[in-house]
Amino acid sequence: MTNRRVRTIIAQTRGLRNALGWTVLGILLFVLGSALSFQVVIQPLLLSLNEMSKRIFAMVVPPDQIGLATHFLGGAFLVLGLLFLIVGIRQFFLHLIRTLNPALGEARVSEVYLRRQKLAQGPKVVALGGGTGLSTLLRGLKVHTSNITAIVTVTDDGGSSGRLVQDMGMIPPGDIRNCLVALADAEKAMTDLFQHRFKEAAGSLSGHSMGNLLIAALVDQARGDFEKAVDMASNVLAIRGRVVPSTLERVGLRAILETGEEVCGETAIVKAGGTIRRIYLDPPDVSPQQAALDAIAEADIICIGPGSVYTSVIPTLLVPGITEALRTSKAIRTYICNVMTQPGESDEFTASEHVTAILVNVEKRVFDYVVVNTAVPSQELLERYLKEGQHFVDPDVDRIRATGFRVIPGDFMSESNVVRHDPMRLAAKLIGLLKR
Repeated sequence: MTNRRVRTIIAQTRGLRNALGWTVLGILLFVLGSALSFQVVIQPLLLSLNEMSKRIFAMVVPPDQIGLATHFLGGAFLVLGLLFLIVGIRQFFLHLIRTLNPALGEARVSEVYLRRQKLAQGPKVVALGGGTGLSTLLRGLKVHTSNITAIVTVTDDGGSSGRLVQDMGMIPPGDIRNCLVALADAEKAMTDLFQHRFKEAAGSLSGHSMGNLLIAALVDQARGDFEKAVDMASNVLAIRGRVVPSTLERVGLRAILETGEEVCGETAIVKAGGTIRRIYLDPPDVSPQQAALDAIAEADIICIGPGSVYTSVIPTLLVPGITEALRTSKAIRTYICNVMTQPGESDEFTASEHVTAILVNVEKRVFDYVVVNTAVPSQELLERYLKEGQHFVDPDVDRIRATGFRVIPGDFMSESNVVRHDPMRLAAKLIGLLKR
């Protein structure tokens, strides 16, 4: 772990080291060139300047003080020249920065540089899943590191994403968009634009997210290359990290309910409302993203979830190659259990039942730690959620420990109008695992 950390720090300063290397080489070549041409060009010029200064000093100082006066004048010129050089370089870079980013004030330049360098030296984190759970986690993680890879499920077939899948035959962009916005370092106006959703009065645009439409436009510009389109959107939002689809192939979900009924499609599975026995990818033999496998292999810590266990978490793990990469990874591997259940999917599930659902469908252990929220929402919120068919996830940590997992209990809940994980507390606990 220490060697990997050192390599990460060195790698992130490569650009600065290259710049310093070229500067030092330039100075050495300049000094060498000056020395070689000293007698021919520079020495006569210096002797001429010296004679001129002596004649000037002879008018104002005694003859025996001319040498000392020349020495002081030379020192003053050296100091003044160095000062002008520093001011000139500073003004050049400030002008360049203001031109490239007018919103970046002079006082923030060093602050932004130091912060970005610190983030660039942070641990390598991989987060897998989808939905609001994954984007919530990413908002906390980006405070600690910019070496983040979000591996996102692509089985959504409802809402704006579903319509774009049908109309353009592209990968559903909704969860990708949420992760891009969560990792964004762009101005708030830009992130608000990506998250804007057209209302019903907008005609054919009603229900569409502006970010989904922008990603669709980038896919069109990239001639159908979804990966390139995501990279372009990442640059627009200046994200800290990288967002990677779990697969670039079109894929859906197929569930077998306890009644034996087979239901196809994410939206239909949730609407069916029955207890899910097994869930599969349809088709099952899609290819994983190589960038996802590489990120898992290089990770310091891997975070699975939070998110809908059957439609966000498990689908990512079912992509061939990802489970094997997780199983062989030397990173700290964690699963973050939900705070509230999902209607029609994990009704009345306890924390241990979330873990069991993953074990049944994935069949290999891909995490060692289970992060469980133990804080309880207010009674008012519990009653409101109950009307929507959602329950508080009972933190039955003893049952999880009985299955051989290490439990990390704690208050990771953010309670406002909604109940979800607190991104800062959750991320701080996860990053803290690396310091144990």
